[in-house]
Amino acid sequence: MPEFEAHRHIRLLTFNIQVGINTSSYQHYLTRSWQHILPHRKRIQTLDRIAHLISNYDVVALQECDGGSLRSNYINQVQYLAEASGIPYWYQQLNRNLGQIAQHSNGLLSRFRPLDVTEHKLPGLIPGRGAIIARYGSAEDPLVLVLMHLSLSKTAQQRQLGYIREQIADYRHVVLMGDMNNHAEELLTQTPLKDTDLVPLPDSAHSFPSWRPEKALDHILVSPSLEIRRSEVVSYPVSDHLPIAMDVALPKGYLETF
Repeated sequence: MPEFEAHRHIRLLTFNIQVGINTSSYQHYLTRSWQHILPHRKRIQTLDRIAHLISNYDVVALQECDGGSLRSNYINQVQYLAEASGIPYWYQQLNRNLGQIAQHSNGLLSRFRPLDVTEHKLPGLIPGRGAIIARYGSAEDPLVLVLMHLSLSKTAQQRQLGYIREQIADYRHVVLMGDMNNHAEELLTQTPLKDTDLVPLPDSAHSFPSWRPEKALDHILVSPSLEIRRSEVVSYPVSDHLPIAMDVALPKGYLETF
């Protein structure tokens, strides 16, 4: 095991922001469904609340962002949240381009400059799911963060996690984070991740729905080389998902290479 220093740590957050729609009951899926197509005057207030939260973190994985279309008042929500939270590095992955109607995207926000960032289209019967892979630190032994939004279909998840497994196979320090639409126990025992030694939050870390959390769909999974100092579901109900946070210690001397 690598040696750790108590003050060498990184604060992680993953959050499905539902394009800034404030959802607090199942009936809102019907009564506020128009906000997936048309702009709403209070959406920017919701984004500002999200920005206030994420300003407390170092690396943030965002799902269900809009990259700038009619429904978001042509605001790139990833860029907006980066600038509003004071996080200098950001990357938007456009997964489903519906022109002026919607720009379905994932987002990465980071206080550290990555070595490189690559985007990956995930396999599935219906296109539109993606992952962002960012590498930090030493090129010879990097910290690898994989940000993803998996399909609802278990069959598609198998293919998508098989692809992710191939991408992380050669690395020691790995973080998988995002909306995985499945419970950690099944992800780590019934999918291609089963032969990894990734460490999850407790499966009781329910994040969905935000107003009465019953399902653990959002996750941060880490290699055992990354010491988990703290992890939690953040009680911040502005989307239909709650955010997940984790504070991890890094191997000694690691942050100096960022």
